[in-house]
Amino acid sequence: MPIQRAKYDVIIIGAGPAGYVTAIRCGQLGLKTACVDSWSDKLGRPNLGGSYLNAGCIASMALLESAKIYHSLTTGLAQHGIGVENISLDVGRMIERKDRIVAEINRHIAGLFGFHKIDHIHARAKLLQAGRVEIVPVKGGEASYLNADHIILATGSKPLELPYAPIDREYIIDTGDALNLDSVPKRLAIIGAGIKGLEIASIWNRLGAEVILLEAQENFLNLPDRHISLEAYRIFTGQGIEMRLGARVISAKKSEGKVVIEYQNHEGNDTLHVDRMIVAIGRKPNSEGLAAPEADLLLDESGYVHVDENCRTNLPGVYAVGDLTLLGPMLAHKGIEEGVFVAEQIAGLHPIINYDLLPSVIYTDPEIAWVGHTEQALRALGEPVKVGFFPMSASPRALTMGRTEGLVKVIAHAETDRILGVHMIGAQASELIAEAVLAMEFCASSEDLAKTIHAHPTLSEALYEGALALRKMALHLPMSE
Repeated sequence: MPIQRAKYDVIIIGAGPAGYVTAIRCGQLGLKTACVDSWSDKLGRPNLGGSYLNAGCIASMALLESAKIYHSLTTGLAQHGIGVENISLDVGRMIERKDRIVAEINRHIAGLFGFHKIDHIHARAKLLQAGRVEIVPVKGGEASYLNADHIILATGSKPLELPYAPIDREYIIDTGDALNLDSVPKRLAIIGAGIKGLEIASIWNRLGAEVILLEAQENFLNLPDRHISLEAYRIFTGQGIEMRLGARVISAKKSEGKVVIEYQNHEGNDTLHVDRMIVAIGRKPNSEGLAAPEADLLLDESGYVHVDENCRTNLPGVYAVGDLTLLGPMLAHKGIEEGVFVAEQIAGLHPIINYDLLPSVIYTDPEIAWVGHTEQALRALGEPVKVGFFPMSASPRALTMGRTEGLVKVIAHAETDRILGVHMIGAQASELIAEAVLAMEFCASSEDLAKTIHAHPTLSEALYEGALALRKMALHLPMSE
């Protein structure tokens, strides 16, 4: 560990996206800052970025890119007049590439810590009271104590477990382990068809596994607009991912080199035999042991840290950001914005944060992204709305790319024309959604979007065409006034 100061302005516990960005912003603002984190890489070395970088979205995206290339080589090149032979798959090298990317990002974060004179302390931390933290080195040793005027809790979240399907890290695994498999399972079951389940399914489906998703809910993907969810269901089942909805797992155990899963559906009990099973039923805040009992840090029954609208806990000078709180969804960029928000408060600035316009992305193939309200929620509230659709199959750029699956949906207020929600599924949806967020942040109308010139041909035109379709003026669809 680096030499520690006797007193810091700010101590941050946790170095995931929320934690390390908070530290960087504190450093930019001239605050003496320490960031305490216990994450280690496969060789036991300190590693910044938390589970998000090392066992979450970044690692998942890196593997998905490899899987997409492999899938294109084996199924999609003939239409381009390209023939290849003797294609081989080395999952180990894919994992190595993913690990190199993670390590490079880690080095970059560490470099930023050095530039801003932030102390990175590789240790387990516990909040003892307002202004005081106990730290114990990860590799063992005597506890020591740090003091600061402000303490920011940013320990993130961890995967939920099923008591009747205990993780053994070999046959029954979590979403982090799923990014380190050394071979493609012939038959793979994923418990949970939510965001993480779908992202993992996209990777292994593209690499040739038979993927079966078991989802307890009767409806598929409730967070985005229903039209997008239905389109996603059609696309993913068309790719060969099997969706078993209304399937509640009641037990899973290893037997003779397989996993035997028992589940209930509306027809009764059923059994499934697979080579591996991934538990992807969601995440919970990583708050266990975060504070000493005598600190009296206020948590709810699910382990979330109670905070006010300024991310302040019940303890003076102690804040919580990211997945630890219920202020917004468990999204990396939500935690990042909260970290900047808190750092600037501490420095005496007056920042704002808009939870209503947090974009959401599912990094599948194709991607799903949305911001704002769904049509269903708005109609349930009695809001008058109008909607416009544009299918990617009508996009000239999507046609040239061979990526015509998906659609864009624009929702506006029927009277004021203000954009209330944008939902999409398609290639590079994670990039396209940024324009919708910016438009809504500045209270744009669908007419504003429809009158904004977009380069042709581009994928971004789909958003422009969606706004035009809302008034029956789409240029690449057969429409009449």
